[in-house]
Amino acid sequence: MKLRVKFSKKGPLRFIGHLDIMRYFQKAIKRSGIPICYTTGFSPHQIMSFAAPLGVGVESEGEYFDIEVESVTTEQQMMDSLNAQMAEGIVIEGIRILPDHIKNAMASIQAASYYVSLHTNKNADELKLMIEKLLAQEEIIYTTEGKKGKEPIVRDIRPSIYELFLCDDNRLYMLVDASSAANVKPSAVVESLYRIFDEN
Repeated sequence: MKLRVKFSKKGPLRFIGHLDIMRYFQKAIKRSGIPICYTTGFSPHQIMSFAAPLGVGVESEGEYFDIEVESVTTEQQMMDSLNAQMAEGIVIEGIRILPDHIKNAMASIQAASYYVSLHTNKNADELKLMIEKLLAQEEIIYTTEGKKGKEPIVRDIRPSIYELFLCDDNRLYMLVDASSAANVKPSAVVESLYRIFDEN
């Protein structure tokens, strides 16, 4: 039986890397008594699949991972059992039983929303103008370093930015592509916006 787990991560624990988060949940699930399924073979491990991980230092209100279990009690009881094992800063926000045909969390996520606090001396009107200029571009070319020995990766991220605006509290809101094929990190959008700042 497949379950999708939603959790939030805030405070100092946002500085824990993805691999450590995976190990953290593996141990928490074992301590909680949830009957998780294991792979077969010489070195069995828990059947667990995370959606696209966030960068180190980013807080979250909704991250997801899937697990397979041998049986369930109720979704609420499983939430309570897991939350009893959580350190301060990580909270299980929901658990849902999935139909067998549903794709895993990584394949299911298509978009993600972010709030970003900008460190700049620009006022709200200037920020809104910069955002308008960025979105008015037909292409937003962003370059990332290639893997060791590989050429840098150059791509147009404009089609992957679905929404971008300044909130009343002067935080930047963005809704971007989070699929495996066209994933855009919030840092790429912010860096592209700061290039607009530098030009004005």
